[in-house]
Amino acid sequence: MTQENTSPFDGADDDAIQIDLGVADDLDADDIHIDLGFGDADAASDDDVLANLTGGADETPDEDAEVSADAAAADEAVIDELRQRLRLEPGDWYVIHTYSGMENRVKQNLDSRVKTLGMEDYIFESIVPTEDVVEIRNGARKTVTRTVLPGYVLVRMEMNDESWGAVRHTPSVTGFVAHANAPVPLSLDEVEKMLAPALLAKAAAAASGPSPRKKKIEVVDFSVGDNVMVVQGPFAGVHASITEINANSRRLKALVEILGRETPVDLEFSQVQKD
Repeated sequence: MTQENTSPFDGADDDAIQIDLGVADDLDADDIHIDLGFGDADAASDDDVLANLTGGADETPDEDAEVSADAAAADEAVIDELRQRLRLEPGDWYVIHTYSGMENRVKQNLDSRVKTLGMEDYIFESIVPTEDVVEIRNGARKTVTRTVLPGYVLVRMEMNDESWGAVRHTPSVTGFVAHANAPVPLSLDEVEKMLAPALLAKAAAAASGPSPRKKKIEVVDFSVGDNVMVVQGPFAGVHASITEINANSRRLKALVEILGRETPVDLEFSQVQKD
């Protein structure tokens, strides 16, 4: 239901209301301009006004927001090639569990063990899936390569007692994922999702062009739930609890206590530090 707003001046004679603005009688209304600092009034939007009121909009563009059609087509070609290869290659893909941080060592040990035991006809390939992640630390952005599945390694193999034993008894391997004695292979879609990030990053680097796939962004300095101290701005000196993090704009939302009540505020990363 729409509530009609009424004014104390409703119904009053127009001639009875006179407000002296202190301007000349011949001044045109178009000459009266009040600049609130929002820029071009005609082009301003609600977002522009809100940005001015909250300390300015984020000026850092999303570096992955616009990509060329050629780059997108190139990435699609990489995915198609991966799908075709997965369909044609022998064996199934399995996941083995390793000790934390030992993924690459396990791959090296397994590859060496396959050659030593002469298991090349049954164990074809081992991969540690990786992805490029944009890491924000101390306000600086840096792209790093991380494992997609920490503590796990993919193995393409034909499962039998000998191949199972060769993999299972590799140093630092704690077992197959799912049924230990009768492992279940991954679907090709699952394998594609795990292997695609590294292949796309490699293809983009070779082409010296951008990839249409957005990189995952991780903020190292803060996480949701952290207690921080506001060090800049009108809330300086106040403790706050982080409720939301926007890595792209480098801003966060937090709850601060004002007059005994928790109030949400929007802050930049540089305005806070960990307690």
